[in-house]
Parts: sequence; C-alpha cells; structure tokens
Amino acid sequence: MRRFGAWPAWAFMALFFAVPLAALLPEAFGDGGSAFARLFGNPLFLGALRNTLVLGLATGSVSALVGTCIAIELARQSAPRRQWMMTLLGLPLAFSGLVIAYGFILAFGRAGFVTQLLAGLGGDPAVIGGWIYSVSGLGVAYAYYLIPRVALSLYPVFANLDLRPSQAARTLGASRARAFWDTVVPEVLPSVLSNACMVAAIAMGTYGTALALVGTQLNILPLMLLAQVSDGGSDFAVAAALSLVLMVVCVVVMGVGDVFTRSRERGAVGAGH
Repeated sequence: MRRFGAWPAWAFMALFFAVPLAALLPEAFGDGGSAFARLFGNPLFLGALRNTLVLGLATGSVSALVGTCIAIELARQSAPRRQWMMTLLGLPLAFSGLVIAYGFILAFGRAGFVTQLLAGLGGDPAVIGGWIYSVSGLGVAYAYYLIPRVALSLYPVFANLDLRPSQAARTLGASRARAFWDTVVPEVLPSVLSNACMVAAIAMGTYGTALALVGTQLNILPLMLLAQVSDGGSDFAVAAALSLVLMVVCVVVMGVGDVFTRSRERGAVGAGH
C-alpha cells in the first residue's frame, strides 16, 4: 500500500484533470493568445464574471452560515435522532441539478403551488413566480444542496469540540458570549470558512441547475461557456480560454479555503506542543 496505494488517485487526477487541461492549453494559447483578447473584449464577459463571483460568494456565505447552525444542532442531538436527521440531510445530495431545478419550478414558478398559495393571500403571482428565475432564486436553489454538504462536513468538528477551554473561561468569570467568542470561534472558524470557500467554488462552476432553471437568461460564466460549445458556438479557442478563466477563479477560491484549513492545522500542532 505504501508503494502503490496512491497510484489510483494519481491516475484519476491524470485522466480527469491533467489530460483535459493539456488539451485546453494549446487551443487557448494558440495564435499568440488571441482567444483571451477576444474573450476579454466580449462585452458580456465582465458582467458574467461579476455575476458568477456574486452568486458563488453569496451562496457560499449563506450555505456556510445555515449549515453551521445545522451542524451545531446535529452535535447536540441524541444518536437515534441525529441519525434520521443526517439521513434527511443527505437526500438533496442524491438529486441531480436538473431534478432540483424542476422541483423549484414546480414549487416557486409562475404556476407553482407556493406561488399560487401566496397569490391566494394577495401576492402578485407574476412577481413571485419570476423571482426563482433571478440570480437570488438560483442562489436559493444552489443553497438547497450546498447547505447539507456544509452541515455534514462540519458535524464532526462540533461533535468532537473540546468544551473545557470554554468551561475554564466561564469559571474565571467570562460571560457565556465572551467564552464562546474567545474559545469556540477560533477553533471552528477556519473549518467554517474553508467549507464556505468550497461550496462557493462549487456554485461558481455549476451549470446544470442554472441551465434548467434560467436557461440562457442569466449571464454567468458556466452558461457563457456552454453557449460557446453548444450547437450555435463556433469559437472553440474562446471556449478553451473561458474554461481556464473559470478554473482559475474556482481554484483561487478553494485555495483561500485551503489557507484557512492549514492555519487550523498549524494551530492544532502548536497547541499540541
């Protein structure tokens, strides 16, 4: 295992990352990188980049906040109750993006049952039903399956949290809020921020839910990339350049999360010594 155990992982990375990347680079940088000039000169590019960043960062922040609260609640529950709660949390992760988008359309679309219910209470169904097709509506659809991901990832952090420093701070006269802020927050914050960056990168690169929910009405990088490689697209060099730009954006966001994770690990090693 020491000699050959890592080979499947390296083979997987080579097949699904290195090989596609090697195919993109010549296409994107051919002709002296003129594809990037055409991409950056596209009047829709900066708007798509802005919308992608806003969508990913907002969705990641909300998902991390709500997922953290759920993880805390999971850690407080008894084992039987926690088991069925974790089972329910795992259900959204089993659905594809297309199924999730279709479910949100049935619930919140212009003819959705939630929209009709609110219309019966005096709401405007055109306004209510149009919300789900906006950036904020897409963010809510993303959060539907990103919140469980955060909660299940953070549950072990809170389940194994050492409360003795907090109890010691309370014994020394600190208030409950001050003890929580000084002892618990520094311990869990790197993990929370790391998960926020992870789900933000996922939201930035996802296109299936967006395509099914808003079609091409929303200007974000994944849908812009899809338009370049679909039947109507013909500039594959620009598509390759856009793929690299999107990859860099996601890698940078996940790299920030990795910095938080490493800082927590260094802190744990320092505390151990």
